[in-house]
Amino acid sequence: MAQKTFAFFPEAAFGPALNSVGIAQAVERMGHKAVFLSDPGFVEVYEGYGFEAHPVNLSEPMPPEQMAKFWEDFINSHIPNFRKAPIDQIDNYVKECWEAIVDSAKWAEEDLPAILAKIKPDVISVDNVVLFPAIKHFGVPWVRIISCSENEIEDDAIPPHLSGMSENDTEGHAAFRAKFNEVIKPIHDDFNEFLKSTGEEPYPLGQFFEPSPYLNLLLYPEPVTYDRAVPLDPARFQYLEGCVRQDKPYQVPTFKKNNDGPLLYISFGSLGAGDTDLLKRLIELVGKTRYRAIVNVGDYKDSYSDIPDNVIIDSWFPQPSVIPQVDAVIHHGGNNSFTECLYFGKPAIIMAYVWDGHDNAMRVQETGHGFRSDRYEWTDAELIEKIEACLTDEAMAARLKETSAHMQSANGQEKAARLLVKLAEEQ
Repeated sequence: MAQKTFAFFPEAAFGPALNSVGIAQAVERMGHKAVFLSDPGFVEVYEGYGFEAHPVNLSEPMPPEQMAKFWEDFINSHIPNFRKAPIDQIDNYVKECWEAIVDSAKWAEEDLPAILAKIKPDVISVDNVVLFPAIKHFGVPWVRIISCSENEIEDDAIPPHLSGMSENDTEGHAAFRAKFNEVIKPIHDDFNEFLKSTGEEPYPLGQFFEPSPYLNLLLYPEPVTYDRAVPLDPARFQYLEGCVRQDKPYQVPTFKKNNDGPLLYISFGSLGAGDTDLLKRLIELVGKTRYRAIVNVGDYKDSYSDIPDNVIIDSWFPQPSVIPQVDAVIHHGGNNSFTECLYFGKPAIIMAYVWDGHDNAMRVQETGHGFRSDRYEWTDAELIEKIEACLTDEAMAARLKETSAHMQSANGQEKAARLLVKLAEEQ
């Protein structure tokens, strides 16, 4: 088969970006070419892995460092809203996110046609929550990657995306959908006007993207999937079982205290690291226990002092290399952290703050793979009780072992690459 070109267009966040990198690496191992369409701030990330990357403006052009600061400031300005229930974040954080997302689709439409004409991809993979019409119009198969929670593909029988609600809370589902549609309607009307200007049909209220008619790849692992009213067609929807990337090795350092104690990993992701008060509270708690902890504090390392001898902090860790070596994880519910804990069979306590972290927190608890915890309303005793359960619950350990074996046997990156190559071959 002649070499094909596969274009990847992930959302400008490390989770989607690095998942696509893993799939792209598998595509190249099969003898094909992978290129990236990229938010300008992420071009160096892809180039660092040896890929060709083409910048696509998703907002008013600005230097990459200024763009990174914009999103950091955006998240930090919403820290007070992290205390709110998901339904009460709709008219602040969620609304502002959708405004920015719709603007990104409009900006991308200016750059994408010329870039696609230059690259001439045979297949385009998009990991985002909004339609980019130029990709749909280019005339080659396009694939939707869903690296967030599985309920991004909606179904009437499961909790709405971003709601963090229980499977059985049908009244809550209806209330969340009603409020979401009410708040989002002006933004959605504007998006539909944009779609109309590109020759696209309008979407129903609340919808900003559609499943691909060709192929949809879900990062979610099957052991924690929802029971849908309408099962997803396996001809078009395939699960990648976490698709965990490989990262550089990590050696756990020697701790000055509790060096034989249970080891925790605590991380709220690059953006969630701005919630320094919460991380300081967790560090202080660990300092009074028999545990050890590795803590990701992002770009805020200078904000910390008097670190206990059983805690090590740093600005970044190769997370897929760290998690296999720890006993339990406390994280924000980002889908990489969620799936990596399952992939390596590690129990998690999820303190969600925004987006699909709420859904993943509920899912980890409802499927018996860990616990959800309020982000702020907990006592030391309550959190230690959850940690101890993560360390000693035999039923949870058995369930995690089974889920881990299932995910690791699947090799999601290779599976994704095979499916993409097969799609190219069929054209």
